[in-house]
Amino acid sequence: MKAVQNETDGRRAVVTGGAGFLGSHLCEALLTQGWDVVCLDNFLTGNPGNVAHLTGRPGFELVHCDVTENGHVRGRVDLVLHFASPASPVDYLEMPIETLRVGSVGTERALALARDKDARFVLASTSEVYGDPQVHPQPEDYWGHVNPIGPRGVYDEAKRYAEALVTAYRATHGVETGIVRIFNTYGPRMRPNDGRAIPTFIRQALAGEPLTVAGDGSQTRSVCYVDDLVTGILALAASEHPGPVNLGNPHERSVLRIAEDVCAATGSRSPIEFVGRPVDDPKVRRPDTTLAREVLGWHPAVPWQDGLARTVAWFEETLRTAASPAPA
Repeated sequence: MKAVQNETDGRRAVVTGGAGFLGSHLCEALLTQGWDVVCLDNFLTGNPGNVAHLTGRPGFELVHCDVTENGHVRGRVDLVLHFASPASPVDYLEMPIETLRVGSVGTERALALARDKDARFVLASTSEVYGDPQVHPQPEDYWGHVNPIGPRGVYDEAKRYAEALVTAYRATHGVETGIVRIFNTYGPRMRPNDGRAIPTFIRQALAGEPLTVAGDGSQTRSVCYVDDLVTGILALAASEHPGPVNLGNPHERSVLRIAEDVCAATGSRSPIEFVGRPVDDPKVRRPDTTLAREVLGWHPAVPWQDGLARTVAWFEETLRTAASPAPA
């Protein structure tokens, strides 16, 4: 199959992990573009509430299944987006075997589906394949600096293996594939307790708790608003490029600065509390997005302050609703 074109009449996409943070936004964007969407999720870290607003829309199907056990979908499929995986340290440290299985067995089942249906396949890989990088910013041709037996290795190596498997299916079976390496992304539908910096800081600030900054906060991250990321992913899906392609915001911020910005955005007076840094926590993280600009014409457009304000507003509403007493 050639690259997915802009003409989407009658086209059908499968999104594994479609009830997760990124997957749910992808499902929504595809529906808006006129696609039929099959959302596969076992709700291990995803939440059916993330796609509840889509369940009544024509062309949307939610299937509760584990892609490591069953990746079959009946009927036509034109695009497979493989986004099933625990993605936060809290999740993959608690579920190391599940993380490795979905990166290996789950990826192969999703690839087999794409091969069977002659569909384009896009893998959600990660900036974590670069590990604690010794090259900065990180270009796609950098091989990374990963500790395979460290606590983060289950996620890092699952994604590195998945990239190798995707490449093998392309070379051996002629599957039309693309790989996107996703850098830190934030926005509505992140879980308040998933352990990642931005939702953790927002939850703590809204609760008036200290914001727990790892180390001295000088380590850097480059954060991209979810709408920008989805635009880039769908641009890769619509191209013939095999990737890998970095998608992320090339503007770098310290973790301490992010915490301070969250305090300002929430109006919180919460203090900053410094805690120990996790093992193998990357000191720097910033994508070289030259390839994305040149091949996809993509660059992030949502300013940090705007994206943060939208995210804070969503968290405020979500936490307020969760705290409200249930109706009689």
